[in-house]
Amino acid sequence: MSARKYTAFLILLISFVPLQLICQVHPPQSQDSPVKKFTLDQAISYALINYPSVRASIERAAAARAGVSLARTTYLPRADTLWQTNRATRNNIFGLYFPNPVLSPISGPVLSSTSAQSVWGDAAGLLFAWEPFDFGYRRAAVGAAKADENRATAETAVTRFDLAVAVTNAFITLLAAQERVNAARANVERRQVFSKSVHVLADNQLRPGADASRADAEVARARTELIRAEQVDHVSRAFLADILGVAGTQVEIEAGPLLSLPPTTDLPAQTVSAHPVAVAERARVVESRAREQVFERSYFPKFNFQSTVFGRGSGANTDGTTAGGLNGLGLERANWAAGMTVTFPVMDIFSIRAHKEIEKSNERAEAARYDQAIQDLTGQLEEARAALDGARRVVENTPIELQAARDTETQVRARFQAGLATLSDVAEAQSLLVQAETDDALARLAVWNNLASLAAAQGNIQPFVQILQTKTQGGP
Repeated sequence: MSARKYTAFLILLISFVPLQLICQVHPPQSQDSPVKKFTLDQAISYALINYPSVRASIERAAAARAGVSLARTTYLPRADTLWQTNRATRNNIFGLYFPNPVLSPISGPVLSSTSAQSVWGDAAGLLFAWEPFDFGYRRAAVGAAKADENRATAETAVTRFDLAVAVTNAFITLLAAQERVNAARANVERRQVFSKSVHVLADNQLRPGADASRADAEVARARTELIRAEQVDHVSRAFLADILGVAGTQVEIEAGPLLSLPPTTDLPAQTVSAHPVAVAERARVVESRAREQVFERSYFPKFNFQSTVFGRGSGANTDGTTAGGLNGLGLERANWAAGMTVTFPVMDIFSIRAHKEIEKSNERAEAARYDQAIQDLTGQLEEARAALDGARRVVENTPIELQAARDTETQVRARFQAGLATLSDVAEAQSLLVQAETDDALARLAVWNNLASLAAAQGNIQPFVQILQTKTQGGP
């Protein structure tokens, strides 16, 4: 963004932010309120640790990582134990009923009479089950869990990257607002000094009274511009505090080298496919493909090796008599068994085919999103390079503009004192000077901002931070 566009953006921001909002986002700070001060690299590091969305993203990635461990547990054999004790009647009957969760099964012969007498009964056992082979189903399930973990990790990287870029933009925006406040304050002071000199001339009838009134109006207008600049500063400061995760806390920033001329060296080139957004989109494609592979390995027989040891006890006898006391609480009969169970989901073929088609469509959709992301990132990279080149050309010109504006303001004031220029000429020259001061300050910031934008378009903000740190330490 050029310096003039950046200035226009700040003015538009003032126009569309109500005063009530200003008061809400920047409440008066008491003298005991904590103040946090940051350089840009400190602000980025602080936000990456404290901002809630980053913490939430990290926990989602941890949950996905645990999901891989959960998927691997399917390779382990299963062992279930049971102990049961009951007091029940022993009336049995021939016949079939479908499995259900209401009627309790009963074993033993059918007696000739029905009795309400109850006896003790118990049972205990161990069932061991293991699936020796599964035609690749469990491996596909683990692969899908890993793909989910990779996608969650990639999304965490995107969240951290977006936050680092947002902090950088907010930091530079606040610094630009501060520079505009400085320029507006200098403009007020300049116009106040000039207004006093005009009043002296008017009082001595060397200038008409209208000039004194016009000078007062220019001072008032300059104060209004200062107030608006301070409003933008307050809003930008509140936004930076919010994005740092310390909303409601007063923050101060250290400009460091951001107000000096940026380096002329370019950032190291990086491929667009390495951008966190592209990596995340590619991870979603792989995740959809992994889920599809799970369904591809689902329509196979299930082989389960099973073995069991169990015992039962009962206080009922086959002749219809019952044993009293605690008879039936012991495991009077024991059994063991071993074998193989094979199941095949015949009718699941229709649902499995539907699921596979769903995942294939999802995969094609994610692949299209990946292609779109590459297109967008490539365009953003070219735009960032063009913007950086333009900002560097602007920063070479603004010192000339500033010096010419200073010379003009000095000469016009001298001509006014000599009666060769009007007050309108002076006001115009002073307006030109404050604009030149603002352009010069924002032009340097614009280069840094576009350098950060180029780093963001490349998908790695660290080279920008390293250049900043090198400049802070007095490097070239």
